Amino acid sequence: MFEAGLLNALLWLPLAGIGVLLLVPRDAHDVTRWLTLAVTLVQLAIAAWLYTRFDAAAAGLQFETRLPWIAAWGVHYQIGLDGTNLLLVALTAYLGPLVVAGAFSAIAKDVKLFYAMLLLIQFAMLGTFLAQDLFLFYVFWEAMLIPMFLLIGIWGGERRIYATIKFVLYTAFGSILMLAALIYLVHSLQTTTGIASFAFADLVAARLPLDVQAWLLAAFALAFAIKVPMVPLHTWLPDAHVEAPTAGSVILAGVMLKMGTYGFMKLGFPLFPDATALFTPALMTLSVISIVYGACLALVQDDIKKIIAYSSISHLGYVMLGLLSLDLIGIQGALIQMVSHGLVAGGLFLMVGMVYERCHTRELSAYGGLAKLLPVYSVFFMILTLASVGLPTTSGFTGEFLALLGAFKAAWPLHQAGNSLPLVLAVTAVSGIVLGALYMLRFARGFLFGAAKAPHLPLADLNGREKSILALIVAAVFALGLFPDEPLRKTEAAARAYQQLVSSSRLPGKAP
Repeated sequence: MFEAGLLNALLWLPLAGIGVLLLVPRDAHDVTRWLTLAVTLVQLAIAAWLYTRFDAAAAGLQFETRLPWIAAWGVHYQIGLDGTNLLLVALTAYLGPLVVAGAFSAIAKDVKLFYAMLLLIQFAMLGTFLAQDLFLFYVFWEAMLIPMFLLIGIWGGERRIYATIKFVLYTAFGSILMLAALIYLVHSLQTTTGIASFAFADLVAARLPLDVQAWLLAAFALAFAIKVPMVPLHTWLPDAHVEAPTAGSVILAGVMLKMGTYGFMKLGFPLFPDATALFTPALMTLSVISIVYGACLALVQDDIKKIIAYSSISHLGYVMLGLLSLDLIGIQGALIQMVSHGLVAGGLFLMVGMVYERCHTRELSAYGGLAKLLPVYSVFFMILTLASVGLPTTSGFTGEFLALLGAFKAAWPLHQAGNSLPLVLAVTAVSGIVLGALYMLRFARGFLFGAAKAPHLPLADLNGREKSILALIVAAVFALGLFPDEPLRKTEAAARAYQQLVSSSRLPGKAP
Protein backbone atom coordinates (compact mmCIF):
# COMPACT_ATOMS: atom_id res chain seq x y z
CA MET A 1 0.00 0.00 0.00
CA PHE A 2 2.87 2.37 0.77
CA GLU A 3 4.36 1.96 -2.70
CA ALA A 4 0.92 2.37 -4.29
CA GLY A 5 0.56 5.66 -2.44
CA LEU A 6 3.99 6.74 -3.64
CA LEU A 7 3.02 5.93 -7.23
CA ASN A 8 -0.02 8.17 -6.91
CA ALA A 9 2.19 10.87 -5.42
CA LEU A 10 4.56 10.52 -8.36
CA LEU A 11 1.68 11.08 -10.77
CA TRP A 12 -0.12 13.93 -8.99
CA LEU A 13 2.85 15.87 -7.62
CA PRO A 14 3.15 18.09 -10.76
CA LEU A 15 -0.43 19.30 -10.32
CA ALA A 16 0.32 20.09 -6.69
CA GLY A 17 3.37 21.98 -7.92
CA ILE A 18 1.20 24.02 -10.29
CA GLY A 19 -1.09 24.86 -7.36
CA VAL A 20 1.88 26.19 -5.39
CA LEU A 21 3.13 28.13 -8.42
CA LEU A 22 -0.18 30.00 -8.49
CA LEU A 23 0.79 31.51 -5.15
CA VAL A 24 4.18 32.73 -6.39
CA PRO A 25 4.34 36.38 -7.56
CA ARG A 26 4.45 36.67 -11.31
CA ASP A 27 7.80 38.43 -11.39
CA ALA A 28 9.51 36.07 -8.90
CA HIS A 29 11.23 34.16 -11.69
CA ASP A 30 13.97 32.58 -9.60
CA VAL A 31 11.46 31.28 -7.05
CA THR A 32 9.40 29.79 -9.90
CA ARG A 33 12.43 28.08 -11.41
CA TRP A 34 13.72 26.58 -8.18
CA LEU A 35 10.28 25.52 -6.99
CA THR A 36 9.64 23.67 -10.27
CA LEU A 37 13.06 22.04 -10.03
CA ALA A 38 12.31 20.93 -6.47
CA VAL A 39 9.03 19.31 -7.58
CA THR A 40 10.73 17.35 -10.35
CA LEU A 41 13.58 16.30 -8.04
CA VAL A 42 11.06 14.90 -5.55
CA GLN A 43 9.43 13.05 -8.44
CA LEU A 44 12.79 11.61 -9.42
CA ALA A 45 13.43 10.45 -5.85
CA ILE A 46 10.03 8.71 -5.73
CA ALA A 47 10.61 7.08 -9.12
CA ALA A 48 14.04 5.85 -8.01
CA TRP A 49 12.56 4.33 -4.85
CA LEU A 50 9.79 2.57 -6.79
CA TYR A 51 12.33 1.28 -9.31
CA THR A 52 14.38 -0.32 -6.54
CA ARG A 53 11.25 -1.82 -4.93
CA PHE A 54 9.94 -3.25 -8.20
CA ASP A 55 10.02 -7.06 -8.06
CA ALA A 56 11.56 -8.37 -11.28
CA ALA A 57 10.31 -11.91 -10.60
CA ALA A 58 6.66 -10.92 -10.27
CA ALA A 59 4.47 -10.88 -13.35
CA GLY A 60 1.64 -8.40 -13.80
CA LEU A 61 0.96 -5.04 -12.22
CA GLN A 62 2.69 -3.82 -9.09
CA PHE A 63 1.82 -0.90 -6.77
CA GLU A 64 -1.66 -0.89 -8.33
CA THR A 65 -4.51 1.48 -7.48
CA ARG A 66 -8.00 0.75 -8.82
CA LEU A 67 -10.91 2.98 -7.84
CA PRO A 68 -14.35 3.45 -9.46
CA TRP A 69 -14.54 6.59 -11.54
CA ILE A 70 -17.54 6.43 -13.92
CA ALA A 71 -19.16 3.26 -12.65
CA ALA A 72 -22.02 3.20 -15.16
CA TRP A 73 -19.51 3.01 -18.02
CA GLY A 74 -17.15 0.61 -16.34
CA VAL A 75 -14.44 3.28 -16.10
CA HIS A 76 -11.91 3.09 -13.27
CA TYR A 77 -8.99 5.17 -12.09
CA GLN A 78 -6.45 2.37 -12.44
CA ILE A 79 -2.71 2.88 -12.46
CA GLY A 80 0.22 0.55 -11.87
CA LEU A 81 3.74 -0.39 -12.82
CA ASP A 82 4.91 -3.37 -14.85
CA GLY A 83 7.98 -4.14 -16.92
CA THR A 84 6.40 -2.45 -19.94
CA ASN A 85 6.19 1.01 -18.41
CA LEU A 86 8.78 0.87 -15.61
CA LEU A 87 11.74 2.14 -17.61
CA LEU A 88 9.68 4.78 -19.40
CA VAL A 89 8.35 6.16 -16.12
CA ALA A 90 11.92 6.26 -14.81
CA LEU A 91 13.06 8.02 -18.00
CA THR A 92 10.31 10.63 -17.70
CA ALA A 93 11.17 11.33 -14.08
CA TYR A 94 14.91 11.46 -14.87
CA LEU A 95 14.58 13.95 -17.71
CA GLY A 96 12.14 16.17 -15.80
CA PRO A 97 14.61 18.09 -13.60
CA LEU A 98 17.15 18.23 -16.45
CA VAL A 99 14.60 19.93 -18.72
CA VAL A 100 13.65 22.36 -15.98
CA ALA A 101 17.28 23.23 -15.15
CA GLY A 102 18.14 23.50 -18.84
CA ALA A 103 15.53 26.25 -19.29
CA PHE A 104 16.81 28.46 -16.45
CA SER A 105 18.62 30.88 -18.77
CA ALA A 106 16.65 30.25 -21.96
CA ILE A 107 13.17 31.43 -20.94
CA ALA A 108 12.58 35.04 -19.94
CA LYS A 109 8.99 35.53 -21.17
CA ASP A 110 5.97 34.33 -19.17
CA VAL A 111 8.25 32.31 -16.92
CA LYS A 112 5.53 31.21 -14.52
CA LEU A 113 3.26 29.94 -17.30
CA PHE A 114 6.18 28.16 -18.97
CA TYR A 115 7.08 26.14 -15.89
CA ALA A 116 3.44 25.40 -15.18
CA MET A 117 3.21 23.90 -18.66
CA LEU A 118 6.31 21.80 -18.02
CA LEU A 119 4.69 20.39 -14.89
CA LEU A 120 1.39 19.81 -16.69
CA ILE A 121 3.00 17.87 -19.52
CA GLN A 122 4.99 15.86 -16.96
CA PHE A 123 1.69 14.90 -15.33
CA ALA A 124 0.09 13.93 -18.66
CA MET A 125 3.07 11.87 -19.84
CA LEU A 126 3.34 9.93 -16.59
CA GLY A 127 -0.41 9.36 -16.61
CA THR A 128 -0.27 7.94 -20.13
CA PHE A 129 2.38 5.43 -19.11
CA LEU A 130 0.76 4.48 -15.80
CA ALA A 131 -2.89 4.21 -16.92
CA GLN A 132 -4.25 0.66 -17.02
CA ASP A 133 -7.78 1.71 -17.98
CA LEU A 134 -8.13 2.68 -21.65
CA PHE A 135 -10.51 5.56 -20.93
CA LEU A 136 -7.98 6.98 -18.48
CA PHE A 137 -5.21 6.31 -20.99
CA TYR A 138 -7.08 8.27 -23.66
CA VAL A 139 -7.69 11.23 -21.33
CA PHE A 140 -3.98 11.50 -20.55
CA TRP A 141 -3.05 10.89 -24.19
CA GLU A 142 -5.15 13.85 -25.30
CA ALA A 143 -4.13 16.02 -22.34
CA MET A 144 -0.54 16.03 -23.59
CA LEU A 145 -1.58 18.11 -26.59
CA ILE A 146 -2.53 21.17 -24.54
CA PRO A 147 0.78 22.00 -22.83
CA MET A 148 2.85 21.01 -25.88
CA PHE A 149 0.66 23.23 -28.08
CA LEU A 150 1.32 26.14 -25.71
CA LEU A 151 5.03 25.42 -25.33
CA ILE A 152 5.56 25.61 -29.08
CA GLY A 153 2.93 28.28 -29.77
CA ILE A 154 4.12 30.78 -27.14
CA TRP A 155 7.86 30.16 -26.80
CA GLY A 156 8.61 28.74 -30.25
CA GLY A 157 10.32 30.17 -33.31
CA GLU A 158 9.05 32.35 -36.14
CA ARG A 159 6.89 29.62 -37.73
CA ARG A 160 5.55 28.36 -34.41
CA ILE A 161 1.86 28.79 -35.33
CA TYR A 162 2.25 26.67 -38.44
CA ALA A 163 4.16 24.01 -36.48
CA THR A 164 1.61 23.85 -33.66
CA ILE A 165 -1.38 23.61 -35.99
CA LYS A 166 0.29 20.86 -38.00
CA PHE A 167 1.23 18.98 -34.83
CA VAL A 168 -2.29 19.17 -33.41
CA LEU A 169 -4.03 18.25 -36.68
CA TYR A 170 -1.86 15.17 -37.17
CA THR A 171 -2.19 13.88 -33.63
CA ALA A 172 -5.86 14.79 -33.21
CA PHE A 173 -6.83 12.99 -36.44
CA GLY A 174 -5.20 9.77 -35.28
CA SER A 175 -6.62 10.13 -31.78
CA ILE A 176 -10.21 10.53 -33.00
CA LEU A 177 -10.02 7.27 -34.92
CA MET A 178 -8.46 5.55 -31.91
CA LEU A 179 -11.34 6.77 -29.74
CA ALA A 180 -13.88 5.38 -32.21
CA ALA A 181 -12.08 2.02 -32.22
CA LEU A 182 -11.91 2.02 -28.43
CA ILE A 183 -15.65 2.64 -28.10
CA TYR A 184 -16.40 -0.19 -30.54
CA LEU A 185 -14.04 -2.51 -28.66
CA VAL A 186 -15.73 -1.81 -25.31
CA HIS A 187 -19.18 -2.19 -26.88
CA SER A 188 -18.17 -5.55 -28.35
CA LEU A 189 -16.93 -6.75 -24.98
CA GLN A 190 -20.18 -5.74 -23.30
CA THR A 191 -22.29 -7.35 -26.03
CA THR A 192 -20.49 -10.70 -25.90
CA THR A 193 -19.75 -10.98 -22.16
CA GLY A 194 -22.06 -8.52 -20.45
CA ILE A 195 -19.05 -6.81 -18.89
CA ALA A 196 -18.81 -3.03 -19.19
CA SER A 197 -15.14 -2.28 -18.77
CA PHE A 198 -12.33 -0.16 -20.18
CA ALA A 199 -9.68 -2.11 -18.26
CA PHE A 200 -6.87 -3.44 -20.41
CA ALA A 201 -6.95 -6.79 -18.56
CA ASP A 202 -10.61 -7.26 -19.59
CA LEU A 203 -10.31 -5.98 -23.15
CA VAL A 204 -7.27 -8.09 -23.98
CA ALA A 205 -9.32 -11.22 -23.23
CA ALA A 206 -11.95 -10.33 -25.86
CA ARG A 207 -11.98 -12.51 -28.97
CA LEU A 208 -12.94 -10.64 -32.12
CA PRO A 209 -13.16 -11.81 -35.75
CA LEU A 210 -10.14 -11.11 -37.91
CA ASP A 211 -11.87 -8.48 -40.07
CA VAL A 212 -12.98 -6.54 -36.98
CA GLN A 213 -9.50 -6.79 -35.46
CA ALA A 214 -7.99 -5.51 -38.68
CA TRP A 215 -10.12 -2.35 -38.70
CA LEU A 216 -9.59 -1.68 -35.01
CA LEU A 217 -5.84 -2.23 -35.20
CA ALA A 218 -5.66 0.07 -38.23
CA ALA A 219 -7.27 2.86 -36.16
CA PHE A 220 -4.99 2.30 -33.15
CA ALA A 221 -1.93 1.91 -35.37
CA LEU A 222 -2.59 5.19 -37.16
CA ALA A 223 -2.65 7.10 -33.87
CA PHE A 224 0.50 5.39 -32.60
CA ALA A 225 2.38 5.56 -35.92
CA ILE A 226 1.80 9.34 -36.07
CA LYS A 227 3.24 9.71 -32.59
CA VAL A 228 6.34 7.53 -33.24
CA PRO A 229 6.44 8.84 -36.05
CA MET A 230 6.73 6.29 -38.84
CA VAL A 231 7.18 7.17 -42.49
CA PRO A 232 5.04 8.50 -44.22
CA LEU A 233 3.35 10.06 -41.16
CA HIS A 234 6.48 11.84 -39.99
CA THR A 235 6.31 15.28 -41.60
CA TRP A 236 4.99 17.07 -38.50
CA LEU A 237 8.07 16.17 -36.45
CA PRO A 238 10.84 18.30 -38.04
CA ASP A 239 8.62 21.40 -37.99
CA ALA A 240 7.68 20.84 -34.34
CA HIS A 241 11.30 20.32 -33.31
CA VAL A 242 12.64 23.31 -35.23
CA GLU A 243 10.07 25.73 -33.86
CA ALA A 244 9.86 24.35 -30.31
CA PRO A 245 11.94 25.84 -27.50
CA THR A 246 14.74 23.58 -26.28
CA ALA A 247 12.61 22.21 -23.44
CA GLY A 248 9.86 21.30 -25.91
CA SER A 249 12.30 19.50 -28.20
CA VAL A 250 13.75 17.52 -25.29
CA ILE A 251 10.29 16.47 -24.13
CA LEU A 252 9.25 15.54 -27.68
CA ALA A 253 12.33 13.46 -28.45
CA GLY A 254 12.94 12.22 -24.93
CA VAL A 255 9.48 11.05 -23.94
CA MET A 256 6.54 11.92 -26.21
CA LEU A 257 7.70 9.94 -29.24
CA LYS A 258 7.86 6.87 -27.00
CA MET A 259 4.11 7.16 -26.49
CA GLY A 260 3.70 5.73 -29.98
CA THR A 261 5.99 2.73 -29.53
CA TYR A 262 4.61 2.16 -26.02
CA GLY A 263 1.08 2.28 -27.41
CA PHE A 264 1.90 -0.44 -29.94
CA MET A 265 3.45 -2.63 -27.24
CA LYS A 266 0.89 -2.06 -24.50
CA LEU A 267 -2.31 -1.83 -26.54
CA GLY A 268 -2.19 -2.18 -30.31
CA PHE A 269 -0.50 -5.54 -30.76
CA PRO A 270 -1.77 -7.41 -27.64
CA LEU A 271 -5.40 -6.35 -28.13
CA PHE A 272 -5.50 -7.51 -31.77
CA PRO A 273 -3.05 -10.43 -32.16
CA ASP A 274 -4.59 -11.94 -35.29
CA ALA A 275 -4.60 -8.59 -37.09
CA THR A 276 -1.04 -8.00 -35.90
CA ALA A 277 0.00 -11.24 -37.59
CA LEU A 278 -1.73 -10.07 -40.76
CA PHE A 279 -0.15 -6.60 -40.72
CA THR A 280 3.33 -7.57 -39.52
CA PRO A 281 4.96 -7.71 -42.99
CA ALA A 282 3.66 -4.22 -43.85
CA LEU A 283 4.57 -2.77 -40.45
CA MET A 284 8.05 -4.28 -40.54
CA THR A 285 8.56 -2.86 -44.01
CA LEU A 286 7.48 0.60 -42.87
CA SER A 287 9.80 0.30 -39.87
CA VAL A 288 12.81 -0.43 -42.06
CA ILE A 289 11.83 2.33 -44.49
CA SER A 290 11.72 4.70 -41.49
CA ILE A 291 15.20 3.55 -40.43
CA VAL A 292 16.78 4.13 -43.83
CA TYR A 293 14.74 7.12 -45.00
CA GLY A 294 15.09 8.97 -41.70
CA ALA A 295 18.86 8.45 -41.79
CA CYS A 296 19.09 9.64 -45.40
CA LEU A 297 17.13 12.79 -44.57
CA ALA A 298 19.35 13.49 -41.57
CA LEU A 299 22.40 13.14 -43.81
CA VAL A 300 21.44 16.12 -46.01
CA GLN A 301 20.18 18.61 -43.40
CA ASP A 302 21.93 21.88 -42.55
CA ASP A 303 19.64 22.78 -39.62
CA ILE A 304 21.17 21.04 -36.60
CA LYS A 305 17.76 20.52 -34.99
CA LYS A 306 16.48 18.79 -38.11
CA ILE A 307 19.47 16.43 -38.10
CA ILE A 308 18.49 15.18 -34.64
CA ALA A 309 14.77 15.19 -35.51
CA TYR A 310 15.22 12.96 -38.57
CA SER A 311 17.64 10.74 -36.66
CA SER A 312 14.82 10.11 -34.18
CA ILE A 313 12.67 8.66 -36.96
CA SER A 314 15.51 6.30 -37.83
CA HIS A 315 16.31 5.22 -34.27
CA LEU A 316 12.69 4.54 -33.35
CA GLY A 317 12.41 2.32 -36.41
CA TYR A 318 14.62 -0.13 -34.53
CA VAL A 319 12.16 -0.10 -31.64
CA MET A 320 9.33 -1.10 -33.97
CA LEU A 321 11.51 -3.76 -35.57
CA GLY A 322 12.30 -5.27 -32.17
CA LEU A 323 8.65 -5.26 -31.08
CA LEU A 324 7.49 -6.88 -34.32
CA SER A 325 10.16 -9.59 -34.17
CA LEU A 326 8.30 -11.20 -31.24
CA ASP A 327 11.66 -12.50 -30.07
CA LEU A 328 12.37 -11.98 -26.37
CA ILE A 329 15.77 -10.41 -27.07
CA GLY A 330 14.31 -8.11 -29.71
CA ILE A 331 11.44 -7.02 -27.46
CA GLN A 332 13.79 -6.17 -24.59
CA GLY A 333 16.11 -4.43 -27.04
CA ALA A 334 13.16 -2.28 -28.10
CA LEU A 335 12.53 -1.26 -24.48
CA ILE A 336 16.21 -0.41 -23.92
CA GLN A 337 16.31 1.51 -27.21
CA MET A 338 13.34 3.63 -26.16
CA VAL A 339 15.18 4.73 -23.03
CA SER A 340 18.50 5.13 -24.82
CA HIS A 341 17.02 7.32 -27.52
CA GLY A 342 15.31 9.46 -24.90
CA LEU A 343 18.62 10.06 -23.14
CA VAL A 344 20.78 10.59 -26.24
CA ALA A 345 18.38 12.66 -28.34
CA GLY A 346 17.28 14.61 -25.29
CA GLY A 347 20.91 15.34 -24.44
CA LEU A 348 21.70 16.43 -27.99
CA PHE A 349 18.74 18.80 -28.06
CA LEU A 350 19.88 20.26 -24.74
CA MET A 351 23.32 20.82 -26.27
CA VAL A 352 21.81 22.48 -29.33
CA GLY A 353 19.92 24.81 -27.01
CA MET A 354 23.09 25.64 -25.11
CA VAL A 355 25.04 26.59 -28.21
CA TYR A 356 22.03 28.42 -29.68
CA GLU A 357 21.94 30.67 -26.60
CA ARG A 358 25.52 31.64 -27.40
CA CYS A 359 25.45 31.89 -31.21
CA HIS A 360 21.75 32.37 -32.10
CA THR A 361 21.80 30.18 -35.19
CA ARG A 362 20.96 26.56 -35.98
CA GLU A 363 22.64 26.39 -39.38
CA LEU A 364 25.45 23.83 -39.43
CA SER A 365 27.32 25.83 -42.04
CA ALA A 366 27.60 28.74 -39.58
CA TYR A 367 29.61 26.67 -37.13
CA GLY A 368 33.14 25.32 -37.00
CA GLY A 369 36.07 25.05 -34.65
CA LEU A 370 34.01 24.59 -31.48
CA ALA A 371 36.45 21.94 -30.28
CA LYS A 372 38.96 24.74 -29.61
CA LEU A 373 36.46 27.37 -28.56
CA LEU A 374 34.34 25.15 -26.28
CA PRO A 375 36.49 22.14 -25.30
CA VAL A 376 34.29 20.89 -22.44
CA TYR A 377 31.15 21.28 -24.53
CA SER A 378 32.84 19.38 -27.37
CA VAL A 379 33.74 16.40 -25.15
CA PHE A 380 30.12 15.98 -24.08
CA PHE A 381 28.94 16.43 -27.65
CA MET A 382 31.26 13.72 -28.98
CA ILE A 383 30.18 11.28 -26.27
CA LEU A 384 26.52 11.73 -27.19
CA THR A 385 27.38 11.59 -30.90
CA LEU A 386 29.10 8.24 -30.44
CA ALA A 387 26.19 7.00 -28.33
CA SER A 388 23.83 7.95 -31.15
CA VAL A 389 26.04 6.03 -33.58
CA GLY A 390 25.84 3.00 -31.29
CA LEU A 391 29.38 2.75 -29.96
CA PRO A 392 29.84 -0.24 -27.60
CA THR A 393 29.68 0.67 -23.89
CA THR A 394 26.92 3.19 -24.62
CA SER A 395 23.18 2.66 -24.37
CA GLY A 396 22.79 3.16 -28.11
CA PHE A 397 24.75 0.00 -28.79
CA THR A 398 22.78 -2.08 -26.28
CA GLY A 399 19.36 -1.12 -27.61
CA GLU A 400 20.05 -1.35 -31.34
CA PHE A 401 22.16 -4.50 -31.07
CA LEU A 402 19.48 -6.39 -29.12
CA ALA A 403 16.69 -5.19 -31.42
CA LEU A 404 18.62 -6.28 -34.51
CA LEU A 405 19.66 -9.57 -32.90
CA GLY A 406 16.04 -10.32 -32.13
CA ALA A 407 15.01 -9.46 -35.69
CA PHE A 408 17.64 -11.81 -37.13
CA LYS A 409 16.77 -14.61 -34.69
CA ALA A 410 13.11 -14.40 -35.69
CA ALA A 411 13.87 -14.07 -39.41
CA TRP A 412 16.26 -16.99 -39.86
CA PRO A 413 13.78 -19.87 -39.29
CA LEU A 414 11.30 -18.15 -41.58
CA HIS A 415 13.98 -17.78 -44.23
CA GLN A 416 14.74 -21.50 -44.02
CA ALA A 417 11.01 -22.17 -44.41
CA GLY A 418 10.95 -20.16 -47.64
CA ASN A 419 9.91 -16.69 -46.42
CA SER A 420 12.90 -14.41 -46.96
CA LEU A 421 11.21 -11.04 -46.43
CA PRO A 422 12.03 -10.73 -42.70
CA LEU A 423 15.69 -11.56 -43.33
CA VAL A 424 15.90 -9.03 -46.17
CA LEU A 425 14.36 -6.40 -43.92
CA ALA A 426 16.73 -7.20 -41.03
CA VAL A 427 19.76 -6.97 -43.33
CA THR A 428 18.49 -3.68 -44.76
CA ALA A 429 17.99 -2.31 -41.24
CA VAL A 430 21.71 -2.76 -40.57
CA SER A 431 22.41 -0.10 -43.20
CA GLY A 432 20.75 2.40 -40.87
CA ILE A 433 23.70 2.02 -38.50
CA VAL A 434 26.14 2.84 -41.28
CA LEU A 435 24.08 5.83 -42.35
CA GLY A 436 23.79 6.89 -38.71
CA ALA A 437 27.57 7.00 -38.43
CA LEU A 438 27.73 9.06 -41.63
CA TYR A 439 25.25 11.76 -40.62
CA MET A 440 26.41 12.06 -37.02
CA LEU A 441 30.11 12.21 -37.90
CA ARG A 442 29.33 14.72 -40.65
CA PHE A 443 27.47 16.73 -38.01
CA ALA A 444 30.42 16.53 -35.58
CA ARG A 445 32.98 17.42 -38.24
CA GLY A 446 31.14 20.54 -39.38
CA PHE A 447 30.22 21.51 -35.84
CA LEU A 448 33.41 20.98 -33.89
CA PHE A 449 36.28 21.04 -36.33
CA GLY A 450 37.69 23.24 -39.09
CA ALA A 451 38.20 26.98 -38.87
CA ALA A 452 36.39 28.88 -36.13
CA LYS A 453 33.74 31.27 -37.43
CA ALA A 454 34.61 34.89 -36.55
CA PRO A 455 31.04 36.01 -35.63
CA HIS A 456 31.03 33.57 -32.73
CA LEU A 457 34.22 34.78 -31.07
CA PRO A 458 34.71 34.82 -28.14
CA LEU A 459 32.53 32.06 -26.64
CA ALA A 460 32.12 31.02 -23.03
CA ASP A 461 32.35 27.30 -22.35
CA LEU A 462 29.79 25.41 -20.26
CA ASN A 463 28.95 26.77 -16.83
CA GLY A 464 28.45 24.62 -13.75
CA ARG A 465 24.71 24.15 -14.29
CA GLU A 466 25.17 23.02 -17.89
CA LYS A 467 28.02 20.66 -16.98
CA SER A 468 25.89 19.05 -14.29
CA ILE A 469 22.97 18.50 -16.67
CA LEU A 470 25.11 16.89 -19.35
CA ALA A 471 27.13 14.86 -16.84
CA LEU A 472 23.89 13.26 -15.60
CA ILE A 473 22.83 12.46 -19.17
CA VAL A 474 26.22 10.92 -20.01
CA ALA A 475 26.29 8.95 -16.75
CA ALA A 476 22.91 7.39 -17.58
CA VAL A 477 24.04 6.60 -21.15
CA PHE A 478 27.10 4.72 -19.89
CA ALA A 479 25.21 3.05 -17.04
CA LEU A 480 22.65 1.62 -19.47
CA GLY A 481 25.38 0.62 -21.91
CA LEU A 482 27.72 -1.02 -19.41
CA PHE A 483 25.21 -2.51 -16.97
CA PRO A 484 22.05 -3.45 -18.90
CA ASP A 485 21.46 -6.61 -16.86
CA GLU A 486 19.42 -4.92 -14.13
CA PRO A 487 16.87 -3.20 -16.41
CA LEU A 488 16.70 -6.30 -18.60
CA ARG A 489 15.81 -8.42 -15.56
CA LYS A 490 13.07 -6.01 -14.59
CA THR A 491 11.52 -6.02 -18.07
CA GLU A 492 11.84 -9.74 -18.83
CA ALA A 493 8.52 -10.87 -17.34
CA ALA A 494 6.61 -8.15 -19.19
CA ALA A 495 8.45 -8.90 -22.43
CA ARG A 496 7.52 -12.59 -22.12
CA ALA A 497 3.88 -11.67 -21.41
CA TYR A 498 3.80 -9.41 -24.48
CA GLN A 499 5.42 -12.14 -26.58
CA GLN A 500 2.83 -14.68 -25.44
CA LEU A 501 -0.15 -12.36 -25.94
CA VAL A 502 0.79 -11.36 -29.46
CA SER A 503 2.20 -14.64 -30.78
CA SER A 504 -0.23 -17.14 -29.23
CA SER A 505 -3.09 -16.27 -31.58
CA ARG A 506 -1.12 -15.86 -34.80
CA LEU A 507 -2.84 -17.01 -37.97
CA PRO A 508 -1.22 -19.95 -39.75
CA GLY A 509 0.94 -18.79 -42.62
CA LYS A 510 0.28 -15.09 -42.04
CA ALA A 511 3.38 -14.17 -40.05
CA PRO A 512 6.35 -13.02 -42.12
